[in-house]
Amino acid sequence: MQPEDVRHVVRTLKRKIREWPEPAIGRYTETPFTVLISCLLSLRTQDKTTIAASDRLFAIATEPKAMLRTPLSTIEKAIYPVAFYRNKARDIHSICQTLRERFGGNVPSDMESLLSLPGVGRKTANIVITMAFQKPGIAVDIHVHRISNRLGYVETKTPDETEMALRKKLPRRHWIVWNDLLVSYGQNLCKPVSPFCSRCEIVTYCKRVGVGKSR
Repeated sequence: MQPEDVRHVVRTLKRKIREWPEPAIGRYTETPFTVLISCLLSLRTQDKTTIAASDRLFAIATEPKAMLRTPLSTIEKAIYPVAFYRNKARDIHSICQTLRERFGGNVPSDMESLLSLPGVGRKTANIVITMAFQKPGIAVDIHVHRISNRLGYVETKTPDETEMALRKKLPRRHWIVWNDLLVSYGQNLCKPVSPFCSRCEIVTYCKRVGVGKSR
């Protein structure tokens, strides 16, 4: 795709995703801490489960000091049945402890510091950087990785490789929105198996890499 094609794709997807529910990751943007914790809960977990768990947890505590005072068993009960809920509960406690000891109780806004937090990888760090601080970054989950490759825009094997490829190729003004657009599109139309190509409004820009059966 040429830069003008990318602009058209972004414009089209911005209009299209209004038809669908907002992904869980965009619902908890009140503070950098709620962005961080809700993103952690969302890893390998369906949106419906993530939303319910986040609502229960944030009804108990919404900042590190209060969360750290919350017993581990209470956090586990609140976030169950998100994937790896016991590990995530421990990570939440450890994150709060680290924020208090190293960052004055505040969530940092740079990649290196965020990656030093327990359980935080590049996707989560980029979500915090872009959604909480509105700083340039490209969050790449499985949807972004799959669709960026399906379009033929990049040719990569892992989400981390996709992020680096997009940083080199994708115009900087589209960095923050790329994740929001492709996550919603991937959840609702550009499915991993048998995507709805007949209903896709950007199909003319898509090389359909790896697509066998479609609808």
